[in-house]
Amino acid sequence: MLEGPKVSQSELAKRFGVSQPQICRIIKNKERILSEWHRNGDPERKRKREGKDAALEAALLRWVEGARTTDLPGTGSLLHLKAKHLAEALGRPDPEPSGGWLARFGARHNLAFKKPPAEKGDAEQPTAEHWASVVLPGLLRSYLPSEIYVCGETGVLLPTSSPGKGESAGDRLTLLLCTNADGSEKAPLRVVGESPRPRCLQGVNLEQMPWSYRAGSLAGVTAPLFTEWLREFNEGMRRQGKSVLLLLAKHEAHPYLQLSNVRMVFVPPAAALDRGIADDLKGHYRRRLLRWLPAERGTGQPTLLDALHMLAQAWGDVRPGLIASCFRAAGFSPDAGAEASALTPASGLLGQEELECNGGSADGDEGTSEGEDAGEPVQPCPSEREVWGSLATLRRYLECRATSPDLFQAFYELEDVVHMVSAS
Repeated sequence: MLEGPKVSQSELAKRFGVSQPQICRIIKNKERILSEWHRNGDPERKRKREGKDAALEAALLRWVEGARTTDLPGTGSLLHLKAKHLAEALGRPDPEPSGGWLARFGARHNLAFKKPPAEKGDAEQPTAEHWASVVLPGLLRSYLPSEIYVCGETGVLLPTSSPGKGESAGDRLTLLLCTNADGSEKAPLRVVGESPRPRCLQGVNLEQMPWSYRAGSLAGVTAPLFTEWLREFNEGMRRQGKSVLLLLAKHEAHPYLQLSNVRMVFVPPAAALDRGIADDLKGHYRRRLLRWLPAERGTGQPTLLDALHMLAQAWGDVRPGLIASCFRAAGFSPDAGAEASALTPASGLLGQEELECNGGSADGDEGTSEGEDAGEPVQPCPSEREVWGSLATLRRYLECRATSPDLFQAFYELEDVVHMVSAS
């Protein structure tokens, strides 16, 4: 109407039953009013009221807008959790937002959190009976074992004084594990800690590491972090030309997404498949921590970077046979439960290494052959401290210059060989 034929302010005031000064204020603030209306403001509101905490409201609104740009499904519980974290970060004395404040915040900005469209039943957590009798048989008919993946989380602690003691909650790391049913493919380890910029990771080519690190609130996997991982996992499946099934537990940090190559299905708590896998990884990680000898390495306690490499090695130590047995025990094969004993975390790897050491000859020095020049100086055998120092130098070179995560697998194997030789 303001853009049409010229109409006096008095005429507009009579037409809408308001005062002429009010029409004047509307015309003066036309750009601001239109801007707020285009930003999804409530078009039915007659008066604009600001929230009591403008800083918190602005920060929460920025997060909502960012979540929408990444297609992150929003829920009331997720909004409440994010508002609480932001209030704590802003130092508010009462960081727990009330339901009324969140409702008014949503009304002021015309926010509506709806469930995303989903395949029937996928976005809901089935009961144990419905899972065993209906859902599971249908999945077994639709997917091969190599196309069924399980995703789960577990926590580990970094030692502060020596392995096995002196650990604190501030040194906690959360691991995001994902593998398929026959153990033929394990996704690279995703590790979440509290520190946003660890000093020990400076200079490291993080894109080429066999692990990835993210910072999260209280070292936990949040919905945005999990969404980021989900999209990366889906992109990896797309590049391989695979359409796969992803099984996971229902949690507020696990939003349901419709993806091009990954179908998400929530499982009942009793069907958690990752428990035995996580226990096995932790066993390998603890053993590697105990093998860390400060007296020989001369580097003190392991840093976060050292722990990330040990966790990647421990993840590689989890054998496909154990992974497959976890799925079989959960009913993913006709002989379900036949190998439940195989769920015991592997603990004999050191013994196997010792057998390998004892089975081979440790006499690498055959003496000087007759044809050798007697005047050549003989290189002394390096000490274990020197060997570990050389390995640390090589690892740092790979961290800075590696062009593929696969290079670290060869390095990890070399490090295990040195451990076997030093133990003999």
